[in-house]
Amino acid sequence: MAIDLKLFERVHSGRGLFAVESISLIYNALTSILILILFSRMDHPELMLMERLGIVVLTFGLIYLYQLFPCRLTAFIRMAVQMSLLAYWYPDTFEFNRLFPNLDHVFARLEQWLFHCQPSVEFCKLCPSAWFSEPFNMGYFFYYPMILVVVVYYFLNRFEWFEKICFVLVTSFFIYYLFYILVPVAGPQFYFPAIGMDKVNACDFPAIGTYFNTNDYLIPGPGYEHGFFYNLVEASQEVGERPTAAFPSSHVGISTIVMIMAWRINHKLAYVLAPFYILLCCATVYIQAHYLIDALVGFGTAFFVYQLATLMYKRWFISPVFRVKE
Repeated sequence: MAIDLKLFERVHSGRGLFAVESISLIYNALTSILILILFSRMDHPELMLMERLGIVVLTFGLIYLYQLFPCRLTAFIRMAVQMSLLAYWYPDTFEFNRLFPNLDHVFARLEQWLFHCQPSVEFCKLCPSAWFSEPFNMGYFFYYPMILVVVVYYFLNRFEWFEKICFVLVTSFFIYYLFYILVPVAGPQFYFPAIGMDKVNACDFPAIGTYFNTNDYLIPGPGYEHGFFYNLVEASQEVGERPTAAFPSSHVGISTIVMIMAWRINHKLAYVLAPFYILLCCATVYIQAHYLIDALVGFGTAFFVYQLATLMYKRWFISPVFRVKE
């Protein structure tokens, strides 16, 4: 599975868009079209379109910088910027799905039917102490650090595959984000306080329509409230969390993809990340960010999404002359 590094750098120094930039511009265009379709119903469509234009300008500005100074560092900057923009694209999904009727009642009822309880409620009741709360919150907090570790490892040790893994990761996020736009599910931490815990305890899960279009109250997470990682997670959710993106869990899906990438390049790296991965998957339900079915489907879809994103990269961005079998 080896590609000559000089060939890789020579090919890339002479072309405009990296694969990850191409897919980002495609997602940008698709959501811009959706904004125009929903223009009269959206809260601030003009600003959203201007922000998308700014992302396009930034992308081509970095391409120009790379053409002036073609090297690993500027290549890393270009791809790192596109990955960092995921922090913008995630809450952006809420601006679309807030317009559609919420579907949490469907998933809460399904959860009750499958498990005869609400696992997100029962889990934190069974394990309230700091001995459980802190490790689970630590795992949840290490979601982005896990991604960073694997990306940097590829950059330093397998630079010839760096563009591919960046593309697969960003494309995987976008696949989940497109689904979130069309399937508005907020998760227990938003839905349960919206209907009240008395209804949850009575197994009554009413539909709330477009309630989240004007309400986004987030219930404080369960567990040890004075814990270091508990407060880190709470602070990060206060800044970036929205009533969106619950089904399927991208935390579970993307972290599973990250583990696949780690395993393929270095088994020891995968073993080091495994405890954080397991704690993260458990934490998605423990902190009530997701229903249990969100986590299970997130795990199951990860393998399909990984294969789809990899196939897209091979078909769209690798010339048959340079394609190699893995």
